[in-house]
Amino acid sequence: MKGATPPKLGAHAEQLACAKLKQKGLDLVTRNYHCRYGEIDLIMRDGPTLVFIEVRQRRSSAYGGAAASIDQIKLSKLVRSAQHYLGTHYADQLPLCRFDVVALEGDRMHWLTNIDIDQQIGPSG
Repeated sequence: MKGATPPKLGAHAEQLACAKLKQKGLDLVTRNYHCRYGEIDLIMRDGPTLVFIEVRQRRSSAYGGAAASIDQIKLSKLVRSAQHYLGTHYADQLPLCRFDVVALEGDRMHWLTNIDIDQQIGPSG
């Protein structure tokens, strides 16, 4: 997608990631969930587990690559957004949850499952 704008590149990366994850057996719940805390690129189901997925794309792995571009501020927004989603969709009984990252670098995809986030998951106001 040479010459594409960053939003178009991001949307293309999310489409690629979603397609690959579907091939791996995950089911799409929603795309681009927005709330006052931020955005979640993909929310998918992996069996009984609800998976909150951040998709990052870089042209190469120089400067740490796509996964390294996710800082603590982004993780905090991801967690708060997931808490908001859970609070609005699963107020009575929380599903099993995890956070994944899909890092696209050039034509390579790295799927990092169950990333360690130092915050408790659960609904937030």
